[in-house]
Amino acid sequence: MLVTDTPAKPLRIPATVWILGLVSMLMDISSEMIHSLLPIFMVTVLGASATTVGVIEGIAESTALIVKVFSGALSDYIGKRKWLTVFGYALGAATKPLFALAPGIGWVFTARFLDRIGKGIRGAPRDALIADVTPAAIRGAAFGLRQSLDTVGAFSGPLLAIGLMLLWQNDFRAVFWVAVVPGTLAVAMLVFGIREPAHAIAGEAGVAKKPFPISRAALSQMPRAYWWVVAVGAMLTLARFSEAFLILRAQEGGLQIALTPLVLVLMNVVYASASYPLGALADRMRHSTLLALGIVPLIIADALLGHSAQPGWVAAGLVCWGLHMAATQGLLAAMIADCAPADLRGTAFGVFNLGSGLSMLVASVIAGVVWDRFGAASTFHVGLVFASLSLLLIPAIRVPRG
Repeated sequence: MLVTDTPAKPLRIPATVWILGLVSMLMDISSEMIHSLLPIFMVTVLGASATTVGVIEGIAESTALIVKVFSGALSDYIGKRKWLTVFGYALGAATKPLFALAPGIGWVFTARFLDRIGKGIRGAPRDALIADVTPAAIRGAAFGLRQSLDTVGAFSGPLLAIGLMLLWQNDFRAVFWVAVVPGTLAVAMLVFGIREPAHAIAGEAGVAKKPFPISRAALSQMPRAYWWVVAVGAMLTLARFSEAFLILRAQEGGLQIALTPLVLVLMNVVYASASYPLGALADRMRHSTLLALGIVPLIIADALLGHSAQPGWVAAGLVCWGLHMAATQGLLAAMIADCAPADLRGTAFGVFNLGSGLSMLVASVIAGVVWDRFGAASTFHVGLVFASLSLLLIPAIRVPRG
């Protein structure tokens, strides 16, 4: 009797990852309808300077990243990911009406701050949940898929904003009200569509509760490769300040107000199209090599955007910016998942985002000040220097493959 080996069944990305990707897509539609217009709204309607835009964006985006260290650690401590993720998305959805009602910069700052706290709360538990439910062999593809769906929302939102701005004759506030709808749908899908994995990370019956993970003892368990990934992520964030400055650069080149969301549309179409294939490629090639290759487009983007604000130069810069994001964002998440102990993944993602958050605050403030004092081109030249420096850190990374 002949015995033949049954071919191994190909691994499939879990349904939980698909649902989390769709939730991210809906929330990004909501957020980017607002964020693609917000820099112009602050400058033209509320009279803000580039420095003010930089400070608000820097504080908001860095808050999102910094809060992730606490939400990630908390998800490790309680052994649950879903409801922290739900709370974060719900807080983000609840802030959308504040943008429509804002009479001045103070309201915008409050809304952005609370919205980014929500993003920070949900980010690390969501990424840790993806790592929990996905086999190590296809984690790059899973993170790439989630990022790709997220980025579909990131260009769909600005497209919808353009259509509504043209239809309603540049009525910013009316567009902001429409953004409430997809945010609410995202929360509903998450509540009813996701189940916590059957196994708990901590707090199982009969198991003593562990100390809260943000401690010297817990962080000492992180391998050296993890800290090098954190360092590269922080340096790249210094090079990649708030996207608000991409929008302002395009307007400087003559793009009319209703069409300024096209900046994020173009960048995110490239980002979404390339995220999944590059994520899958990360499962088949050396991570540090792909990361280095992914930094090169950012260097080119800064050079192009620094050279000219004319539409052709800006468009080419945005394509390169999107390629950089596609090549590095899902990859960095997969590298963190591969480095970190399974019971500290939430903490690992949180600490990674803490470093990136502090860098985002510094980067956006520097970008705004340099823009006002030395001109827009100098802002992108500074980013080019930081991007080049990040390449020097790549050889130190030695990430184990799961």
